Amino acid sequence: MKTSIEVQAVLDGTARWCVLTGDALAELRALPDGCCGCLVTDPPYSSGGMVRGDRMASTRDKYQSTGAQEEFASFSGDNRDQRSFGYWSALWLSECRRIVVPGGMACVFTDWRQLPTSTDAMQSGGWVWRGVVPWDKVVARPMPGRFRAQAEYIVWGTNGPRETDTEGGVYGNGIISIRTPPTAEREHSTQKPVELIQEVLKTAALEDAVVLDPFAGSGTTGVACVKNGLRFIGFELDEHYAKIARARIREAEASCRLFAGGGA
Repeated sequence: MKTSIEVQAVLDGTARWCVLTGDALAELRALPDGCCGCLVTDPPYSSGGMVRGDRMASTRDKYQSTGAQEEFASFSGDNRDQRSFGYWSALWLSECRRIVVPGGMACVFTDWRQLPTSTDAMQSGGWVWRGVVPWDKVVARPMPGRFRAQAEYIVWGTNGPRETDTEGGVYGNGIISIRTPPTAEREHSTQKPVELIQEVLKTAALEDAVVLDPFAGSGTTGVACVKNGLRFIGFELDEHYAKIARARIREAEASCRLFAGGGA
């Protein structure tokens, strides 16, 4: 496959970002070796349900409460059983390792159900698994007789050894506490806070390198990259969300320009 004009423009530095519509595994194959500095992504978790039939429910039914005032469109790829989720994750993680520079970092979001599978998949994909960073969502639904599911997790690793700079290096937090976005402010049912991704990028992103996100969703990683002055390549299977991602990134870009220009 040939690298698209939009992707090539980001790699050349003549564009700051792009979000393409397409299946991650197919689209990733067109990217050159070592063209990105890190991977930061929030793939579909395929989480919940005891049997495959349970997993066939739409993501609207899975992630939105009955009678919720805000309704979000369903998204694809969230109905794999655990084994197929693990195999699939190893495939795209392996392809991403080829694309990310040696020493570059991978940060992959997951939940408690898929945490063991996600750590296995990262290693199966050839990355050196380095650890897990809990994301404390601050708020979560209380459940009688149970602990609240108040955390999700970032499984992180590196493409081989990673040099550390003890002089000017960034010391990333081992636990990140940032409140989940209010439902009324979301464009996607599983949307992450921009501030959370910005915090991850402080440690993961290499200076003047491209950030890769094969599962762009509503574009939160792209928005965080724009705010942090980083280039971004994203892929999204659902055109509905790809359009939302592009619109959100453009809005963030315009806001950054306005702020830099001191306009009212």
